[in-house]
Amino acid sequence: MKKQLSLVLEPEIAFDQDNFVNKVKDILQVSTTEEAHVRAIKRSIDARGRQVKVNVEVEAFINEAPTSMIEFTKDYPNVSNAPQAIIVGAGPAGIFAALRLIELGVKPILIERGKDVRTRRRDLAAINKDHYVNPESNYCFGEGGAGTYSDGKLYTRSKKRGDIRRILEIFVAHGATEEILVDAHPHIGTNKLPKIVAELRESIKNAGGEVHFETKVTDFILEQNTLKGVVLGDGREIKGIGVILATGHSARDIFELCQHRNIYIEAKPFAMGVRIEHPQSLIDSLQYHRKERGQYLPAASYSLVAQTYFKGVQRGVFSFCMCPGGFIVPAATAPGELVVNGMSPSRRDSKFANSGMVVAVNDIDLEPYKEYGALAGLQLQKEQEQRACQMMNGTQVAPAQLVGDFLQQKVSKELLETSYQPGLSSSDMLDVLFPHIGKPLQDGIKQFGQKMKGYGTNLGQIIGIESRTSSPVRIPRDKESLEHVIVKRLYPCGEGAGYAGGIMSAAMDGERCAEQLVTRYAPNSHYHL
Repeated sequence: MKKQLSLVLEPEIAFDQDNFVNKVKDILQVSTTEEAHVRAIKRSIDARGRQVKVNVEVEAFINEAPTSMIEFTKDYPNVSNAPQAIIVGAGPAGIFAALRLIELGVKPILIERGKDVRTRRRDLAAINKDHYVNPESNYCFGEGGAGTYSDGKLYTRSKKRGDIRRILEIFVAHGATEEILVDAHPHIGTNKLPKIVAELRESIKNAGGEVHFETKVTDFILEQNTLKGVVLGDGREIKGIGVILATGHSARDIFELCQHRNIYIEAKPFAMGVRIEHPQSLIDSLQYHRKERGQYLPAASYSLVAQTYFKGVQRGVFSFCMCPGGFIVPAATAPGELVVNGMSPSRRDSKFANSGMVVAVNDIDLEPYKEYGALAGLQLQKEQEQRACQMMNGTQVAPAQLVGDFLQQKVSKELLETSYQPGLSSSDMLDVLFPHIGKPLQDGIKQFGQKMKGYGTNLGQIIGIESRTSSPVRIPRDKESLEHVIVKRLYPCGEGAGYAGGIMSAAMDGERCAEQLVTRYAPNSHYHL
């Protein structure tokens, strides 16, 4: 007999398996002679009141075996001899596009400029220890994309863009824990995601797909507004029934190539700012209304939004990619740039909490860059990153300032301990940041400090530059077919095209692009559409 119920539990019951099972058995009055399998199927924390509660949806199987948590199975057809489609970029959009193409009977040729997920680690270590940025292999470029080594969050608000449950189940089928199916804000962790990414790659290869690392696309094969294939750095040409362009938000050379080849692109709203780092214990106490979170509650997170004005223009200021129990990492993609990002391991057990704290870039900010056309925002982004790097003498040492000192416009005499391995240098962040970023940021943090006591004090510090929140360029596509508005057989996809913002939304977008490509250009290859 299967029973379902909704419970509101204390954390020490909800997050302790023995206590949880015993509580459910008591509620259901399960006798000692009955066998019961109890599991949570949905779980979310409610910290709005003085006492933290956990909402849990429960399944209990009394005297019967539990059903599987997932319906998805790795039953991919062999597409070795099928029509082939090209995917540029092996981030979540590219990987999930490849898997969906296989399901639909098309062979994916997955091209990635960076290295495989394991080899990539050495280049990340070189950034942290030696301040050396490999422009082809870094926190943004390489198998798995930017999310693999910069957090692994699986939460998305994009409920209408695809089947969220399906994406999560594919992750579970490739090694992720079933906990990601349960938690309201699922998270794999940057220490576990690489192994899962490697398993996803093996599924592509075992089904007859191809994956090419350290292979860079340098040109497109265009004939009468139809994309026939791509040209690689070594001069080779690869052709296919279509091209899914899933290169991520930092592949600036692809945007420049599109502009050079007169493939229509357009500027897109984005934001820039800093990372802000606090002791995790402070965030826990503020969010959970207690001195210590204890052993059962997870590291607390937050989401903040404010509206400010600069020179009469309204500016949104907001937290972005909050990483509880996490680390700040160097995320530049070329020498001479300084960029920071955040990540968390699966246990979120660092003593630091960090979040992007960014300001929306306004059209008026792009006026000085009109000559760059659709790449105006990209040029602004570049200049901010290069300016910060020059101030740090070309290293990956990051400029930083205590939060209270930043608000009072005082250079910090000393900085706090940090999770950022290349190190910090005390700086006047108003000098580092462009005025239309720095001044609104001050106002926004002041507002946040009023909401969260201690947030705007010298208990925290800001670290720059957080500039890769999203792509400053969009590659426009038709709303229905997802094909480029002018160039046929080109499917702009994921974050780099301006249609996703994170692992989940990018993965769903990859699947949708694959489906539309097959529907239009390989309709006889359908297996499961």
